Order: sequence, then structure tokens, then C-alpha cells
Amino acid sequence: MEDLLFCDRDLSDVALSHYLQAEVIAVDTETMGLLPQRDRLCLVQLCNTQSKVTAIRIAKGQTDAPNLKKLLEATNVLKVFHFARFDLATLRYNLGIHVSPVFCTKIASKLARTYTQRHGLKDVVQELEQVELDKSAQSSDWGNIANLSKAQLSYAANDVRYLLGVQQKLTEMLKREERLELAQECFQCLPTIVSLDLLQFKDLFEH
Repeated sequence: MEDLLFCDRDLSDVALSHYLQAEVIAVDTETMGLLPQRDRLCLVQLCNTQSKVTAIRIAKGQTDAPNLKKLLEATNVLKVFHFARFDLATLRYNLGIHVSPVFCTKIASKLARTYTQRHGLKDVVQELEQVELDKSAQSSDWGNIANLSKAQLSYAANDVRYLLGVQQKLTEMLKREERLELAQECFQCLPTIVSLDLLQFKDLFEH
């Protein structure tokens, strides 16, 4: 895809410098499955407000990405995810990255869009951005990183391309409903929740 830049193993120095100038970026990951301890990280996608999308190919067995770590831990850049809980866990487990600060559009959607139970990325983007995402490549082999299909590349890019617009609209809704502070408190709890997830604690707060 012409509008998708690839980097191998880490963000390039030029791309790092570019993204560090942003106040906010969208981030997503593609993995071999939903268990960080079992399923490896394959791809990390980034997008800024100018719709510059970069995908970093993560090699099997890779344990660090210094430039990506510098960006995702930069305190002056807000990182926007959809279902941040999973992405933060896989980035920490695979690359030792402790992402901060964070905005999760799924949490924001659940706090703001209480008139619906549909909080998946496809539904949120369709309502707020009037764009219908093609999710047909969602469950596919991301490990074959050198030979990803056009459908996979489009899916990976679109998962971050519309997130910042969604984040802006959800922020306005949260302000209007006087729930923005509550959302921010939820985002601040995410690192602790991720630690519990990686230690495989379940239902810790149940009776």
C-alpha cells in the first residue's frame, strides 16, 4: 500500500523523530492470538493526525525495539488504542514497553455511548466516522510477515487510521456527559490491570 510505510524490527530514527513531534498518535498491534504468553507479536501500527501510517514488523523471538519504546513511553505523546488492555499487555510482554500516557477508545465508548452495547472498533468507527471497516482479515496469519495480503495490509492500516477522529469525538461526548475525568481515571488504572493479566489473575475483584 502506497500510504503505509514499513519498518523492520524497530521504528526508524527519521520516523521516531517525526512521531515524537505529535501530541497524540494512534497505536494498534497484530498478534498470532490473544494470549501474550503464547501468541507472539507480529506487527505494530502507528498513525498521527496527518494520517501518516507506519507498520513495524516484529521478528519472531525479538525482545526489544528501542525507538518504539522511546516513542510509546514518551510522556508528551498521548497514545490512543482501541481495547488498550490487550495491546499494552502484548507490548510489555514481548518488547518490555510500558506504554504511557494512554487513551482507550473502547473504555471511552462504554462510558459515553451508553445507549448501545456495540463497542467494537467497527461499530464505533461506523457511527462516529461514517466509515465501514472491512474486518475480514482480522483473524488471519500475521506471522507470515513478509507476505501479508493486500487485505491484511488494508486492515492493519485502517485499525489506526480512524482512531484519532474517534478519540476526539468520544472526548467531546465524555465532556458533555461529565464523564471525562472518570475515563481518565480508568486509563490510569490500565497498567495495574495489565500486570494482573500477565500474572494470570482472574476475577480478582469478585466476591
